[in-house]
Amino acid sequence: MNAAMYIFCMLIWGLNFIAVKIQGESVSLEVALLYRSVIAFVLFSVLLWVLRQRVALNNVNVLTVIGFGLCNFTVSYLLLYYGTFYSTAAIVTLIFSMKSILTPVLISIVFKKPIAPKIYIGGFLGVLSVIVILYPDLNHLSSAFIMGIVMAMFGTIITSVGDVLSLFNSNRGTHPVLANTLGMLGAVLFLLFYTLIRGQQYTVPTDVNFWIGLLYLSVLASFLAWLFYLKLIKNIGASESSYMVAMFPAIGGLASVLLGESKLSISLVLGIVLACLGAYLALRKKDVSNHYPH
Repeated sequence: MNAAMYIFCMLIWGLNFIAVKIQGESVSLEVALLYRSVIAFVLFSVLLWVLRQRVALNNVNVLTVIGFGLCNFTVSYLLLYYGTFYSTAAIVTLIFSMKSILTPVLISIVFKKPIAPKIYIGGFLGVLSVIVILYPDLNHLSSAFIMGIVMAMFGTIITSVGDVLSLFNSNRGTHPVLANTLGMLGAVLFLLFYTLIRGQQYTVPTDVNFWIGLLYLSVLASFLAWLFYLKLIKNIGASESSYMVAMFPAIGGLASVLLGESKLSISLVLGIVLACLGAYLALRKKDVSNHYPH
């Protein structure tokens, strides 16, 4: 059972940005993310109601919980969505895997803990993986593609900030279901306000691909995979569960090639191997805390 849940989480989260690409642009990216957040919020609210007798409501710092939601479910998602459409799902997945290095670094800074040397090695390999993939086309990259890379990097940094807030909430004793429900509520309200002031239309697309992508992202990625991940942390430990992040670049890269978005090349394969190795090195000890990968 643990193996099945592990593979499920690894594949679902590894294909996250492929699903964003498949979803298309039937509606704006902001409205698509709003729809995703609403569905996920409803699911978390139902789960919170089911668990209501086991969830304490008095260990909540509203600012850090809402901040966690805005970082992990809103601002980072928007930047990563933009990055996926401006560049490729493969490169965004690769960049996002570097959160396995960024999160421990930020946790070390905020909570005044020493940074293990393996984090620096993993970070170097992560940066090197991006350079290796981009180098053959360095003179031909469009400004839009570069913008996509920059957005993906900022999205990953903000996700790591959200992970730090998540650890703060966890240390305070906030139940993860409550934190995710309130965090998702903050995401819904922010996106609703953001789309309203921009005058965007809340249309209901008829494109089948949109609904496949939306349900994948909201039900499978944002809800079910998260529940399985919590179960894995309980059954096999947080460190062992977090190893799956190391495989995200390989899964996303392979899917990108199969869908014809990226071309199979030596630089792509080498970059993916370096990214996986860097993430693995950063996660391989039990003293590294890693959180909900998205």
